[in-house]
Amino acid sequence: MKRRDFLMTSSIGMVATATAAGTAQAEMAMPKMPWEWTAENGLARFLKPDPKPLENEFEKYPRCPYCGMMRKMFSQTRHLIVYDDDTVDGTCSLHCAAISLALNMDRGPRTIYAGDAGAEGKVKPLADTAAMTYVVDPEKPGTMTKTSKWAYTDRAKAEAAAGGKALLVSFDDALVAAYADMARDTINIRKRRAERRARAGD
Repeated sequence: MKRRDFLMTSSIGMVATATAAGTAQAEMAMPKMPWEWTAENGLARFLKPDPKPLENEFEKYPRCPYCGMMRKMFSQTRHLIVYDDDTVDGTCSLHCAAISLALNMDRGPRTIYAGDAGAEGKVKPLADTAAMTYVVDPEKPGTMTKTSKWAYTDRAKAEAAAGGKALLVSFDDALVAAYADMARDTINIRKRRAERRARAGD
């Protein structure tokens, strides 16, 4: 082999080796993307896929993971979020559903269900919030909030519950109201729980 050819071949080999090594180093040094990290380490990594979220709901999701409340006791305000990766989150209220949606920024909600406050029976059935009307009433306390936000499948029942004073809104507008109330509600909840722990001697 001529010296010129040898030098060219060697140079190309060295460049290829250096490039491969540099790529490997870059891949090793590259940090995980935020959504990859939160999928492994985030606060909502406990969520599990559930292909049949409405079956045996209270057995699978007995308590709200954010406040610990028994969801069946608050069936009229409970929510069940089905995300687009089939994971499911069951909460006691719109307040806690708002927390779930904030923590799961990289999961799109496929369907969000809420207890139908206007339905008959002690335990209210779930319905798709896309077709529900929320009654936002600052004069009535709700679950985890000073301002109640109850959902109805029957708009006439929602109007009756509103009594001409409360607001009738969509899920999206009720969610905005829940976020707007979040700071005040969290302060009040923290204060009440501290008082209850003090009375219990904890």
